[in-house]
Amino acid sequence: MTKKYEGVAIGIDLGTTYSCVGVWQELNDRVEIIHNDQGNKTTPSCVAFTNSQRLIGNAAKNQASSNPTNTVFDAKRLIGRKYSDSVIQNDILLWPFKVIAGDNDKPMILVNYQGKEKQLVAEEISAMILTQMREIAGAFLESPVKNAVITVPAYFNDSQRRATKDAGVIAGLNVMRIINEPTAAALAYGLQKRANCVEERTIFIFDLGGGTFDVSLLTIKNNVFEVKATAGDTHLGGEDFDNRMVNHFVKEFKRKNKVDISGNSKALRRLRTACERAKRTLSYDTDATIDIDVIYEGIDFCSSITRAKFEQLNMDLFEKCMETVESCLADAKMDKSSVDDVVLVGGSTRIPRVKQLLQDFFNGKELCKSINPDEAVAYGAAVQAALLSEGFKNVPNLFLQDVTPLSLGTSVKGDIMSVIIPKNSPIPVKKKEGYLTSEDDLESVPIDVYEGERMVASENNLLDLFYLSVHRAPRGLRIQICFDIDGDGILNVSAEEETSGNKKEITITNENGRLSREEIERMIQEAEFFKAQDTKFKKKAKAINALDDYLYSVRKVMKDDCVSSKLNPVDKVKINSAMIKGKSMIADNKQEDMFMFVDCLKELESVFESAMNKVNKSYSDEESDSDS
Repeated sequence: MTKKYEGVAIGIDLGTTYSCVGVWQELNDRVEIIHNDQGNKTTPSCVAFTNSQRLIGNAAKNQASSNPTNTVFDAKRLIGRKYSDSVIQNDILLWPFKVIAGDNDKPMILVNYQGKEKQLVAEEISAMILTQMREIAGAFLESPVKNAVITVPAYFNDSQRRATKDAGVIAGLNVMRIINEPTAAALAYGLQKRANCVEERTIFIFDLGGGTFDVSLLTIKNNVFEVKATAGDTHLGGEDFDNRMVNHFVKEFKRKNKVDISGNSKALRRLRTACERAKRTLSYDTDATIDIDVIYEGIDFCSSITRAKFEQLNMDLFEKCMETVESCLADAKMDKSSVDDVVLVGGSTRIPRVKQLLQDFFNGKELCKSINPDEAVAYGAAVQAALLSEGFKNVPNLFLQDVTPLSLGTSVKGDIMSVIIPKNSPIPVKKKEGYLTSEDDLESVPIDVYEGERMVASENNLLDLFYLSVHRAPRGLRIQICFDIDGDGILNVSAEEETSGNKKEITITNENGRLSREEIERMIQEAEFFKAQDTKFKKKAKAINALDDYLYSVRKVMKDDCVSSKLNPVDKVKINSAMIKGKSMIADNKQEDMFMFVDCLKELESVFESAMNKVNKSYSDEESDSDS
């Protein structure tokens, strides 16, 4: 039986470019996608560091062009990967912030915060975004939130899933389940458009977001969601389309002005923002303008791009998406004619050429655009969260059967990949295979764990390696290896020597760059430090604003000749002195202590109110004299 969790639970779509959070509402029997403090239902997955504070979401993105080297985005593209990964090496060339190799080849993000250099891992940046999502939900629900379901791309490997779960722990969340993004979107579509579907329908989910691309083929019948196959690319999305545009305009700028801006992070950040805006415009218009004042060395940049040119720049990426669609159908051994509904998810599915190619592939079938592509994943995650919680009563009784995206196995003699759990096996799943030792008198047997589709084991992704102690014997000693994938798609492995019963079990741990328990604990403390610093900054800002507002009010009163003429000269000097002190403190703004501003405000209030009481008394005395 599925474990039930106490308390309210939320669903979080932790996106590459934007994140979203939802919660099941008992009152309306539906999911509420929660808006942030800006009134938007999606929040940029962006974190910035300045000399005075840390910014998350819209505030971080809005200052990116003026602080590019300390504004971090795309953490999802780093999470669970090695620094030496070719994907990371290509991205580093495009990012304005600095990434270096840390211990165990783990990518470390360098930022300058409050005048000091800090090294952060992708899990910490993701944790900051998850914390923001938790706080957005907490403000809406008017109560603290701990439980969450977090989504990941279907093609995330084991280390990426674990790293995402670690990020949730650092954010102070109890991660009830990790589910695949297209599967979450299918839940949203099924509930909103195919509720209580009696006849089996085959649904194809096409999920093209800001940084990842996934497709999944599912069947829906009587609220049973069964994933048949999944495929994708964890490094393909809207940002790659933006990059093509940026490179195009960098070349154009160089050609027109004989100046290369490729090494200037501020210029590139401004150009990237303009390209992202132009890409959105091209989804509904045939051309878009790029107009940036003083982009570099006093030079303005004005250009335009047509939809046709944008499509030409990205056509190979669009076609790559269609190849993935074909691969998914082949894995499921299904023909495209058997697909009933093609559902679009992710902001990049708004691109007209993508929609056209997909519709042509499915022989002109009308695409389902009836669910919000930006919110569908968070919607499905919130449904899954409600199903796992005790507090919700009216949630539809759904059954979700997902699959593992990659084959899992071990190497045998000759570096051959022996698959134990094939790709697209339904999860959770547990499978065992027996193997014989190939050498005499071994004292221990290495057990390596790989994921991937290559026949040569070493060309796949090595998840872990451990040793099983065995008694010395001639070759042919039987070892049984068991692979067990839980509901989160996370793998546990055990090996047992059958004759002696000697056994060793592992959960894939911190080899290949996963965080250790000690590192996670340290990062949880770091998160508390950041939270304390943020709170301190907000309180100080509030105190400064209160002082500034009061100064403004006093200044207006002091300009009133009637009031000013009634003021005692000594009181006038005291008020002016207190005002100069307040203005000086605000202008200097070097005082770290909020209470200094609070005390200054109290002092000004005391002096001013005392003087005004005398003025009011003077008015009262004059009125009494006139009455008599």
